[in-house]
Amino acid sequence: MTDYVKFFRETSPYINRHRGKTFVIALPGEAICHPNFTPIIHDIALLNSLGIRIVLVHGARPQLNQRLEQRQLTLQYADHTPITDSQIMECVKDAVGSARISIESLLSMGLSNSPMHGARIRVVGGNFITAKPLGIRDGIDFQYSGEMRKIDHVGIQSQLDDNAIVLLSSLGYSPTGEAFNLSYEDVATQAAIHLGAEKLIFLGEDSGLSDANGQLIRSINLIQAQQRLEKKDFCGSLQGAYQACLNGVPRCHLISFCAEGALLGELFTRDGTGTLVLQHSEEVIRQANIDDIAGILELISPLEEQGVLVKRSRELLETEISRFCVITHQEGMLIACAALYPFTDGKAAELACVVTHPDFHKQGLAARMLAHLEDKAKTELNLDALFVLTTQAAHWFQENGFIATNLEQLPLEKIKLYNYQRNSKIFYKRLV
Repeated sequence: MTDYVKFFRETSPYINRHRGKTFVIALPGEAICHPNFTPIIHDIALLNSLGIRIVLVHGARPQLNQRLEQRQLTLQYADHTPITDSQIMECVKDAVGSARISIESLLSMGLSNSPMHGARIRVVGGNFITAKPLGIRDGIDFQYSGEMRKIDHVGIQSQLDDNAIVLLSSLGYSPTGEAFNLSYEDVATQAAIHLGAEKLIFLGEDSGLSDANGQLIRSINLIQAQQRLEKKDFCGSLQGAYQACLNGVPRCHLISFCAEGALLGELFTRDGTGTLVLQHSEEVIRQANIDDIAGILELISPLEEQGVLVKRSRELLETEISRFCVITHQEGMLIACAALYPFTDGKAAELACVVTHPDFHKQGLAARMLAHLEDKAKTELNLDALFVLTTQAAHWFQENGFIATNLEQLPLEKIKLYNYQRNSKIFYKRLV
């Protein structure tokens, strides 16, 4: 029971954070053939039940290959792009339809004692994607191979507003009434961009990107992603993730469709199960706002109970929130905080409430926060010095350039508030 309660408490911030957000999930045809396909669909249904707006984009490559083999047809490529003639296009339509039916049927389950019991999920598809032919390139006619022209984002948003899962395939339709063979990765990428999605999630055979030693890379930023693309050292979905982040999607995920529970593990645990591609750096230092109060209280409460910090009420934090800066990690989890209280003399400030989440100790976050606040004190507030009062972190402040001083060196307003019972040590640092 203890583990069960702990699990809910740890996942609840992610549940609250994801509710109402749009996620585009790209599912390759290989996943539909995999034994883990049914659990994946059940997990997607669970996301829908938690209030997440789901756009599911699927491919159908192995399904197409099976039909080509049955009809003894061969799909030709030019510059890694398929050349889709009329016979092959018939196979594409058949393969996409088969894959779509497999997905829709599982999302329609409702048997008692099954994960889908009582779900009653509506799945909506249609002509949301307008396509055009690739045409003739370098003398090669790609015939029914096409590319996206536009996406009916208003129509898709309307269906998402009604709590339906929108299912898109690798087919697009032209105003002339023709269907074209598209890349499902490109459909997913463009859908995420035009819908303003919070996340684009690619499922593949691998868990994500690996380093030179074969170890999973937990996260990369756009610069690192670009470097991999330039070296052509990447999995196929990284290009889509890079383009999506470059065009406004905050986070893209590369995870495995083979691993049980990988989708839920990626979205509802801090470390995740795959590779996170970030629009910005992994940890972000920013000014705190009123929405951060709960996270700050969660950080500082254990230290207040131990007597390391002076207790601050929620009401006090609300009035002082402009004094705080925070560091957020990946999904917006608040992992560090600190506050700067300028004195009325306009020459110095008190550094207070420097706290790092226990799981992120020894990663240099406190030092980064200190450097950030020192820069703010110098450049924005034009201060000459910082003071800090501490009972247990004296050595750390000394290691970071603070010098011990006595009570008389504090500004008068702080001397009047000094708590002799706590007997805090006093340090200062000149800002040069």
